[in-house]
Amino acid sequence: MSSEHASKKLAAGVIRNDREMSDGRTIRYYDTHGQTRNAPDLRPKEDQPGIGEIRLDSLVNEWVAMAPHRQTRIFLPPKELCPLCPTTGELLTEIPEATYDVVVFDNRSPSLRPPDGPWKLPQSLGPETPIVPAAGICEVVCYTPEHGNSFGDLSQSQVRTVLEAWRDRTAELSEQEFIEQIFPFENRGEEVGVTLTHPHGQIYAYSYLPSRVERMLAAAKLHKERTGRVLFDDLLAREIKDEVRIVAQNEHWIAFVPYAARYPFEIHVTPRKPVADLTELSLEVCDAFPSISLEVLKRLDGVFGIPMAYIAAWHQAPVRQGRDLLRLHWQITSVRRAPGKLKYLAGSESAMGAFIMDMRPEQSAQQLRDVVLGK
Repeated sequence: MSSEHASKKLAAGVIRNDREMSDGRTIRYYDTHGQTRNAPDLRPKEDQPGIGEIRLDSLVNEWVAMAPHRQTRIFLPPKELCPLCPTTGELLTEIPEATYDVVVFDNRSPSLRPPDGPWKLPQSLGPETPIVPAAGICEVVCYTPEHGNSFGDLSQSQVRTVLEAWRDRTAELSEQEFIEQIFPFENRGEEVGVTLTHPHGQIYAYSYLPSRVERMLAAAKLHKERTGRVLFDDLLAREIKDEVRIVAQNEHWIAFVPYAARYPFEIHVTPRKPVADLTELSLEVCDAFPSISLEVLKRLDGVFGIPMAYIAAWHQAPVRQGRDLLRLHWQITSVRRAPGKLKYLAGSESAMGAFIMDMRPEQSAQQLRDVVLGK
């Protein structure tokens, strides 16, 4: 689909309109009220950064992206200079329109970017594995034009539009032959490294399987060989049976603190009917997501009565393998363990990857359930 004046009808009454930005990047408007999107990007044309590189850490066979150009990206600008707000007056932002519902655009300082030509990940791993261009795609997802709000402040209809944007991007990015994994996520709060306070998330489409995905896939394969069943399905069945770690649920979704949670507050939200990725969700299940997602985030903020810093990560099956083994789920983790106290990844966690929890998952689940939600 051409980026200039392209239009596409999606589910839930969402219309996607594509426009070209001044530097050649694409911005995608996801609207629900038939808006016309013709505002030009009036900023001067700038050269986009070149592609970085990925190197193999052969001690653990994990890929590491090198993106030194990201050192110059904008850091915590004041509201009047926010690049994710709509364009108003002399403030020319990433979004040329005066308002918007949801937008997705190519990242201005991407860690990964499409390769210029044919590209292949090296298959021979070791100290002699060559450096290769950091192939991939990085996009920014703006949830709302309201600068001071967060995902949890969205209406259910706004969340539904964001979900449709995630689904659409997952489907389209999966068509790229160099993409192996698609990862929509959100960072909220300076405690987890947020550099722009406007409510937004990102999508990373990797050209390789990140290490956590590889470990999850290996565990799922082993379980399937041993039992003939899907590991995540068995884990969900245990949560439903135990009940004590369930935080919220509706007809189509269930939210729980996992049996071996690694963070003070960790919540997994998953559809009751298992699917590989966002594109496989039925419309009925999609329509049931906004209510539980907002409830979970309100419970998280309500534990201590303060906005909780968190990372909200969509785990999906890889694009080309393991689609019958890995299940879609939304993982929300917070490093806040008490007002004024954070869980820092100290020696055991950072150096050895061996997590130590100061409280049992059943305790944090109870704290989340005890939150009294307003009407």
